[in-house]
Amino acid sequence: MALQWFPGHMNKARREIKEVMPQMDVIIEVLDARVPFSSENPMVAKLRGDKPVIKILNKADLADAEMTESWMSYLEQEQGVKTLAFDQDKASQVHKIVELCHKMVPNKVGQDKQIKAMIMGIPNVGKSTLINTLAKRVVAKTGNEPAVTKAQQRIKLEQGIMLYDTPGMLWPKLENEHYGYRLAAIAAIRDTVVDYEDLGSYVSEYLMQAYPDRLMERYKLDALPEEDWQFMEAAGRKRGCVRSGNQVDYAKFGSLLINELRSGILGGITLETPEMRDKEMAELEIARAKAEAEKAAKLEQKNKGSRKR
Repeated sequence: MALQWFPGHMNKARREIKEVMPQMDVIIEVLDARVPFSSENPMVAKLRGDKPVIKILNKADLADAEMTESWMSYLEQEQGVKTLAFDQDKASQVHKIVELCHKMVPNKVGQDKQIKAMIMGIPNVGKSTLINTLAKRVVAKTGNEPAVTKAQQRIKLEQGIMLYDTPGMLWPKLENEHYGYRLAAIAAIRDTVVDYEDLGSYVSEYLMQAYPDRLMERYKLDALPEEDWQFMEAAGRKRGCVRSGNQVDYAKFGSLLINELRSGILGGITLETPEMRDKEMAELEIARAKAEAEKAAKLEQKNKGSRKR
């Protein structure tokens, strides 16, 4: 899914973050537990250097619990990274963030000392709700639409922590086509730019492999077809997604499927695995190298033409 959604305020925030990042002691990155890889902004890795990072796998109640555990173990293999999984009951969990900040930056703990923590996350990942719970008051605007937070703000927390909030940001170019599909599936990208027939097909194909029993139970199918469009055809008819001429409305069923995924009706589902991440990153490196080689070849050809003249 070719989506390039990078509003102006996000571009501005990226520049501001780059300026203040050197002053930070710890980074808190909020991820969506259903897509820990796709919701991980590569800007964080590029800008943080060796600063410690706490990765919050938010909305864990909507994700596959076993996969969340696998992702936490996988992410913590990186130096300086710790993880926490949060569900809707954040009030009883946020103290873990403060404790981890103190543990990861012990030299900034004590009287007249302050830990500067920057919290980051893609749109609609639940960052603002988490901030309000941490602050024990409403300091960040929340909503179900992506890109609610427009500007940075500083929030003074208890126990000597100054929290720097940033707008939810996507990156300018979604190099991996899977990012767009997965981010759209969890509503990190505005629905107005989503093709639900296409998205429904992508998600169906994955769920047929990863959670076949869930699909058969939910859509009352005796068996799953081999192809995603065949599943959408059968399940669409079962759910009454039929238009004139007795034709299945694939876009309507796609929308229904995605909404049931988002709401948790299909149960806890994770749309990617650590193994998928390794495979896709390897493919991305090959694609980048190929693009660089093609760019260099074109430049060389251009220079040859200039020398001939």
